Amino acid sequence: MGNKTMYDELAEAIGVQGSKILPKLFEMLATEDEARVLLAASPAKSVAELATKTGLAADAIEKMMDPLFKKGLIYKSSKPGAPRYYRVRSLLQFHDATILAIGAPADFIDMWKRYHEEEFHEHQKQIEQALPRPAVRVIPVNSAVTADTAVAPFEDIQQIVEKADHLAVTNCTCKVVTGAPCGTSVEVCIQVNRAAEYALERGTGKALTKDETLELLKKCQEEGLVHVVGNSRGLGHIICNCCDDCCINWTGSRKAGAKFTAPSRFAAVIDPELCTECGTCLDRCFFDAIDLDGDPSAIDEEECMGCGLCVATCPVEAISLKEVREEAYVPEPAR
Repeated sequence: MGNKTMYDELAEAIGVQGSKILPKLFEMLATEDEARVLLAASPAKSVAELATKTGLAADAIEKMMDPLFKKGLIYKSSKPGAPRYYRVRSLLQFHDATILAIGAPADFIDMWKRYHEEEFHEHQKQIEQALPRPAVRVIPVNSAVTADTAVAPFEDIQQIVEKADHLAVTNCTCKVVTGAPCGTSVEVCIQVNRAAEYALERGTGKALTKDETLELLKKCQEEGLVHVVGNSRGLGHIICNCCDDCCINWTGSRKAGAKFTAPSRFAAVIDPELCTECGTCLDRCFFDAIDLDGDPSAIDEEECMGCGLCVATCPVEAISLKEVREEAYVPEPAR
């Protein structure tokens, strides 16, 4: 690109080449001096180091830090010592943090909607190709897993909540952008531990008790939302509760090679002797994994994500989850 701007460089810094829209989003959020600071803030630096790197006055940079933090462009390092700051690091981080910024104007949200419609799916394919393993994974609803099934703590939604030190809820960024045409609840993204602290400090989230979190998860299940978490063995940072109309976690058929979201270890199975072919499960399945025409026991194991929504609502308890896959989770990163 012959006339590359700092905003083009910022888009490239979060892993996206050649976007026409992401640079505009950065430009809507940051002045040229702020963009210069953002480009310098990787790896994390103190205000004094940023001043040396950019040639800007330290007191001017100091005044930028809180607004950039509130906008979702700058993060504070948790390491001890003098405060250090680092810029937003990835496309998805940029997406989630900036959309929830307090007072984000309508034209900014509209620009994100345009990005979703025109560029995101191609960029998500690029992310998938670069990933050694899926970024996120599905967790089954608790009521879908039988008591005698071995379920690890990091794939049990209730245990994740019980082990968390801090919990908060934010609006779903996907629904903020789309306007939630699905009609399901918008305030459903549960933040865990450091992510909860971040949301509360920015004013973009509401603190939850563990009981309130479990009640919210029950409500999400009733609305037919799928639990999705980070693909690691640890507690992770977020519990998404995803619909099939708005959510960007679903990139298409797994048979077509989409691997951004991993299924749970489980898949649904129908007992044909109990099934009455009422069709309730068809309404609950996002993934076109169930076909009641001809063979009522036919569930496409390749397409089934093992979320358990069909199990939880079957009126005759004809569906259960069985373990069909080995675990494929990324180890929790060292702190």
